[in-house]
Amino acid sequence: MLTSTLGWWAVFAISALLALPGLVTTPLLLIRGEHGRSSRLDVPGALIVTAGLTLLVYGLGAKGEMPLPDFVLPAAGVLLLLTLMPVERRARDPLLPPVLLRSRSAVTGNLLMLLLGAVWVATFFFLPLYQQKVLGYSPLEAGLTQVPLAAALMAASWGAGRLRGTLLPGLLVLATGLVWLARLPVDGAFLTDLLGPSVLIGAGLGLAFVALTALGIAEVEPRHAGIAGGLINTSRQVGGALGLAILSPLANPAVGRAAPGPAALAYGYRRALVAAALIALLAAAGTGIHLMRGRSRATATPSAHPGNSPLADQG
Repeated sequence: MLTSTLGWWAVFAISALLALPGLVTTPLLLIRGEHGRSSRLDVPGALIVTAGLTLLVYGLGAKGEMPLPDFVLPAAGVLLLLTLMPVERRARDPLLPPVLLRSRSAVTGNLLMLLLGAVWVATFFFLPLYQQKVLGYSPLEAGLTQVPLAAALMAASWGAGRLRGTLLPGLLVLATGLVWLARLPVDGAFLTDLLGPSVLIGAGLGLAFVALTALGIAEVEPRHAGIAGGLINTSRQVGGALGLAILSPLANPAVGRAAPGPAALAYGYRRALVAAALIALLAAAGTGIHLMRGRSRATATPSAHPGNSPLADQG
């Protein structure tokens, strides 16, 4: 609605306004650390993470648009992020406690969330482009046709919080929905070509998001649970940015063409969605490996393995 009436800038303006209360109140509500002492803001860690991720994501997304070779900015971002752990080991209140990286479930959960984030953002980016540029939907119509997807996502998220073992089924359902959606005919219709795969995609995302969040905090001490939750959300956002930077060239049929037609656009979006489905299957394979290793470790030391908690079994 905002895009159709005020323009694209309104979305960012509203987001900035909603962020202002948090920006103002966060310094006033900083929670005291252990033993009642005040926590110190980890400025070096925050600067390294922000600058490193910015260089990495921007460098991948701006290929061919900079005077520098394409690899320079991503490589600089990776090198900067590699300096984070030595800095965090010396910090009084580290932004990313090194102990989190020693948790198998936390590392696995974040790696898989990177992949899921790539699929999530790609779907919500290419689907409305197809609807508007190929099918001729308005921004409002494209938004309304995604309501079933959102409803399925919310329902599956609610169910995943009450079930166990939802990660692998969720990723497989997600991949199935993406393969179905990747048909993307030039003359597609909502009821026959979009509704079914949208519901599957929403259900798969809901099941997988909840299970991965649980996996990311399963073996973390309660005092680090908030940081672990923030890390899993960061992985989702970074995975989305990286995934979009990597998949966008697949969806761009305009190379060498002044104005690609609907058929060329649909072909590009199909390629991107097929690649997204492959990423979902890669995450499913990683989940299977994690489950098999977890079962073998639990069989070897069933009483001592920390992953025997119900949260760890969410995987």
